[in-house]
Amino acid sequence: MRSGRSFLLFSFITIFILTLPGAVIAGGDNSLTVAGFDSEKMEEGAPSGWELVEKKGVTSLVLEKVDDRYALHMKSDSKSSFGIKKEMDVETGKYPFLSWEWKVTRLPVGADVRKADTDDQAIQIYVAFKPTGWPAKLKTPTIGYIWGVECPKDAVVTSPQPLASKVRYIVLRNKSDKLSEWYSEKRNLGEDYKKLFPDIDGGKPRDIEGISFYINSQHTKSEAESYVYNVRFSRD
Repeated sequence: MRSGRSFLLFSFITIFILTLPGAVIAGGDNSLTVAGFDSEKMEEGAPSGWELVEKKGVTSLVLEKVDDRYALHMKSDSKSSFGIKKEMDVETGKYPFLSWEWKVTRLPVGADVRKADTDDQAIQIYVAFKPTGWPAKLKTPTIGYIWGVECPKDAVVTSPQPLASKVRYIVLRNKSDKLSEWYSEKRNLGEDYKKLFPDIDGGKPRDIEGISFYINSQHTKSEAESYVYNVRFSRD
Protein backbone atom coordinates (compact mmCIF):
# COMPACT_ATOMS: atom_id res chain seq x y z
CA MET A 1 0.00 0.00 0.00
CA ARG A 2 2.85 2.34 0.84
CA SER A 3 4.45 1.81 -2.58
CA GLY A 4 1.09 2.57 -4.24
CA ARG A 5 0.82 5.85 -2.34
CA SER A 6 4.38 6.75 -3.27
CA PHE A 7 3.66 6.10 -6.93
CA LEU A 8 0.52 8.23 -6.83
CA LEU A 9 2.39 11.05 -5.09
CA PHE A 10 5.22 10.86 -7.64
CA SER A 11 2.74 10.91 -10.52
CA PHE A 12 0.94 13.93 -9.08
CA ILE A 13 4.19 15.87 -8.58
CA THR A 14 5.36 15.02 -12.11
CA ILE A 15 2.09 16.17 -13.71
CA PHE A 16 2.11 19.32 -11.58
CA ILE A 17 5.65 20.26 -12.64
CA LEU A 18 5.05 19.62 -16.34
CA THR A 19 1.96 21.81 -16.35
CA LEU A 20 3.55 24.76 -14.57
CA PRO A 21 3.79 27.91 -16.73
CA GLY A 22 7.32 28.08 -18.09
CA ALA A 23 8.13 24.47 -17.28
CA VAL A 24 10.93 22.95 -19.33
CA ILE A 25 11.13 19.38 -20.58
CA ALA A 26 14.20 17.38 -19.66
CA GLY A 27 16.04 15.53 -22.40
CA GLY A 28 17.64 12.98 -20.14
CA ASP A 29 19.99 14.82 -17.77
CA ASN A 30 21.90 16.41 -20.62
CA SER A 31 19.45 18.99 -21.97
CA LEU A 32 16.31 21.04 -21.34
CA THR A 33 13.97 21.60 -24.26
CA VAL A 34 12.32 25.00 -23.95
CA ALA A 35 10.70 25.27 -27.37
CA GLY A 36 10.09 21.85 -28.86
CA PHE A 37 6.51 22.75 -29.87
CA ASP A 38 5.17 19.21 -30.12
CA SER A 39 1.67 20.38 -31.09
CA GLU A 40 -0.07 23.29 -32.78
CA LYS A 41 -1.97 24.22 -29.63
CA MET A 42 -2.19 27.95 -28.92
CA GLU A 43 -3.53 29.69 -25.82
CA GLU A 44 -4.40 33.38 -25.81
CA GLY A 45 -2.43 33.94 -29.01
CA ALA A 46 0.76 32.12 -27.97
CA PRO A 47 2.02 28.52 -27.84
CA SER A 48 0.90 26.66 -24.74
CA GLY A 49 3.05 27.68 -21.76
CA TRP A 50 4.21 30.93 -23.38
CA GLU A 51 3.02 34.53 -23.04
CA LEU A 52 2.26 36.76 -26.01
CA VAL A 53 3.94 40.19 -25.88
CA GLU A 54 2.32 42.77 -28.12
CA LYS A 55 4.39 45.91 -28.52
CA LYS A 56 3.05 47.55 -31.68
CA GLY A 57 0.74 46.76 -34.58
CA VAL A 58 -0.91 43.46 -35.38
CA THR A 59 0.55 40.12 -34.30
CA SER A 60 0.82 37.19 -36.69
CA LEU A 61 2.22 33.95 -35.32
CA VAL A 62 1.24 30.32 -35.69
CA LEU A 63 2.72 26.88 -35.13
CA GLU A 64 3.41 24.98 -38.36
CA LYS A 65 4.42 21.34 -38.83
CA VAL A 66 8.10 20.79 -39.63
CA ASP A 67 9.17 17.15 -39.81
CA ASP A 68 7.96 15.51 -36.58
CA ARG A 69 7.34 18.70 -34.62
CA TYR A 70 6.09 22.27 -34.94
CA ALA A 71 7.96 25.51 -35.58
CA LEU A 72 6.95 28.99 -34.51
CA HIS A 73 6.17 31.05 -37.62
CA MET A 74 6.15 34.85 -37.18
CA LYS A 75 5.29 37.59 -39.68
CA SER A 76 5.46 41.34 -39.10
CA ASP A 77 4.23 44.23 -41.22
CA SER A 78 5.23 47.90 -41.42
CA LYS A 79 3.71 48.63 -38.01
CA SER A 80 4.44 45.44 -36.08
CA SER A 81 6.61 44.52 -33.12
CA PHE A 82 5.75 41.47 -31.01
CA GLY A 83 6.97 38.20 -29.60
CA ILE A 84 6.50 35.48 -26.99
CA LYS A 85 8.26 34.89 -23.70
CA LYS A 86 8.63 32.20 -21.07
CA GLU A 87 9.82 32.56 -17.50
CA MET A 88 12.09 29.85 -16.13
CA ASP A 89 14.89 29.21 -13.70
CA VAL A 90 17.97 27.61 -15.28
CA GLU A 91 21.45 27.32 -13.78
CA THR A 92 23.89 28.67 -16.37
CA GLY A 93 26.69 26.63 -14.83
CA LYS A 94 24.69 23.43 -15.23
CA TYR A 95 23.35 24.12 -18.73
CA PRO A 96 25.83 26.55 -20.34
CA PHE A 97 24.85 25.94 -23.98
CA LEU A 98 21.89 27.16 -26.01
CA SER A 99 21.04 25.63 -29.38
CA TRP A 100 18.22 26.14 -31.87
CA GLU A 101 17.16 26.03 -35.52
CA TRP A 102 15.84 29.04 -37.40
CA LYS A 103 14.91 30.20 -40.86
CA VAL A 104 14.17 33.63 -42.34
CA THR A 105 12.06 34.07 -45.46
CA ARG A 106 11.88 37.88 -45.48
CA LEU A 107 14.21 40.50 -44.03
CA PRO A 108 13.20 44.05 -43.00
CA VAL A 109 14.60 46.39 -45.67
CA GLY A 110 17.69 48.33 -44.62
CA ALA A 111 17.51 47.23 -40.99
CA ASP A 112 20.55 47.90 -38.80
CA VAL A 113 20.65 47.12 -35.07
CA ARG A 114 23.30 49.80 -34.53
CA LYS A 115 20.79 52.61 -35.09
CA ALA A 116 17.59 53.18 -33.11
CA ASP A 117 15.56 54.24 -36.14
CA THR A 118 16.46 51.09 -38.14
CA ASP A 119 16.53 48.62 -35.23
CA ASP A 120 14.44 45.85 -36.87
CA GLN A 121 15.09 42.11 -37.11
CA ALA A 122 13.25 39.18 -38.64
CA ILE A 123 14.03 37.21 -35.50
CA GLN A 124 15.58 37.90 -32.13
CA ILE A 125 16.26 35.25 -29.48
CA TYR A 126 16.69 36.76 -26.03
CA VAL A 127 18.10 35.09 -22.93
CA ALA A 128 17.38 37.10 -19.78
CA PHE A 129 19.56 36.61 -16.70
CA LYS A 130 18.83 37.37 -13.06
CA PRO A 131 18.60 41.14 -12.48
CA THR A 132 21.44 42.91 -10.71
CA GLY A 133 19.17 45.28 -8.81
CA TRP A 134 16.01 47.38 -8.93
CA PRO A 135 14.14 48.26 -11.06
CA ALA A 136 14.56 44.83 -12.62
CA LYS A 137 13.44 46.09 -16.04
CA LEU A 138 16.55 48.27 -16.25
CA LYS A 139 18.90 45.91 -14.39
CA THR A 140 18.42 42.63 -16.26
CA PRO A 141 21.44 41.52 -18.33
CA THR A 142 20.00 40.17 -21.59
CA ILE A 143 21.74 38.52 -24.52
CA GLY A 144 20.06 38.94 -27.89
CA TYR A 145 21.05 36.57 -30.69
CA ILE A 146 19.79 38.14 -33.89
CA TRP A 147 19.48 37.67 -37.61
CA GLY A 148 20.41 41.14 -38.79
CA VAL A 149 20.49 42.78 -42.20
CA GLU A 150 23.13 45.48 -42.68
CA CYS A 151 25.16 44.93 -39.52
CA PRO A 152 28.23 42.67 -40.00
CA LYS A 153 28.09 39.15 -38.64
CA ASP A 154 29.75 38.56 -35.25
CA ALA A 155 29.24 42.22 -34.36
CA VAL A 156 28.62 42.90 -30.66
CA VAL A 157 26.13 45.71 -30.16
CA THR A 158 24.48 47.38 -27.17
CA SER A 159 20.82 48.13 -27.83
CA PRO A 160 20.42 51.67 -29.21
CA GLN A 161 16.95 51.97 -27.68
CA PRO A 162 16.39 54.26 -24.66
CA LEU A 163 16.98 52.67 -21.21
CA ALA A 164 18.14 49.39 -22.78
CA SER A 165 21.87 49.41 -22.02
CA LYS A 166 21.64 45.95 -20.42
CA VAL A 167 20.33 44.44 -23.68
CA ARG A 168 23.33 43.46 -25.76
CA TYR A 169 23.39 41.67 -29.11
CA ILE A 170 25.49 39.26 -31.07
CA VAL A 171 24.70 39.34 -34.78
CA LEU A 172 24.85 35.72 -35.94
CA ARG A 173 23.45 36.08 -39.45
CA ASN A 174 22.56 38.86 -41.88
CA LYS A 175 21.61 39.55 -45.50
CA SER A 176 24.56 37.49 -46.76
CA ASP A 177 22.87 34.28 -45.59
CA LYS A 178 20.38 32.46 -47.79
CA LEU A 179 16.71 33.01 -47.19
CA SER A 180 14.23 30.14 -46.83
CA GLU A 181 16.93 27.81 -45.54
CA TRP A 182 17.18 26.28 -42.07
CA TYR A 183 20.30 26.99 -40.03
CA SER A 184 21.38 25.35 -36.78
CA GLU A 185 23.06 27.39 -34.06
CA LYS A 186 24.81 26.59 -30.79
CA ARG A 187 26.18 29.15 -28.36
CA ASN A 188 28.19 28.96 -25.16
CA LEU A 189 26.18 31.25 -22.89
CA GLY A 190 28.97 31.56 -20.35
CA GLU A 191 31.50 32.74 -22.90
CA ASP A 192 29.03 35.10 -24.58
CA TYR A 193 28.02 36.57 -21.23
CA LYS A 194 31.64 37.29 -20.32
CA LYS A 195 32.14 38.99 -23.68
CA LEU A 196 29.01 41.12 -23.42
CA PHE A 197 28.94 41.98 -19.71
CA PRO A 198 32.50 42.47 -18.41
CA ASP A 199 31.14 45.44 -16.44
CA ILE A 200 28.81 43.25 -14.33
CA ASP A 201 30.54 41.17 -11.65
CA GLY A 202 33.57 40.91 -13.90
CA GLY A 203 31.57 38.97 -16.48
CA LYS A 204 30.65 36.09 -14.17
CA PRO A 205 27.47 34.58 -15.70
CA ARG A 206 24.29 34.89 -13.68
CA ASP A 207 21.56 32.26 -13.78
CA ILE A 208 18.82 32.45 -16.42
CA GLU A 209 15.32 33.69 -15.65
CA GLY A 210 13.67 33.61 -19.06
CA ILE A 211 13.80 33.29 -22.83
CA SER A 212 11.87 35.05 -25.59
CA PHE A 213 11.51 35.27 -29.37
CA TYR A 214 10.67 38.54 -31.14
CA ILE A 215 10.17 40.00 -34.59
CA ASN A 216 9.78 43.64 -35.64
CA SER A 217 9.85 45.80 -38.77
CA GLN A 218 8.06 48.95 -37.68
CA HIS A 219 11.16 51.17 -37.74
CA THR A 220 11.98 50.47 -41.39
CA LYS A 221 8.29 50.41 -42.37
CA SER A 222 8.82 47.09 -44.16
CA GLU A 223 8.01 43.42 -43.54
CA ALA A 224 9.74 40.41 -42.00
CA GLU A 225 9.09 36.70 -41.66
CA SER A 226 10.84 33.91 -39.75
CA TYR A 227 10.64 30.47 -38.15
CA VAL A 228 12.26 28.95 -35.05
CA TYR A 229 12.14 25.58 -33.31
CA ASN A 230 14.09 22.94 -31.41
CA VAL A 231 15.39 25.41 -28.84
CA ARG A 232 17.18 23.87 -25.87
CA PHE A 233 19.70 24.41 -23.10
CA SER A 234 22.30 21.69 -22.69
CA ARG A 235 25.34 20.62 -20.70
CA ASP A 236 27.59 20.30 -23.77
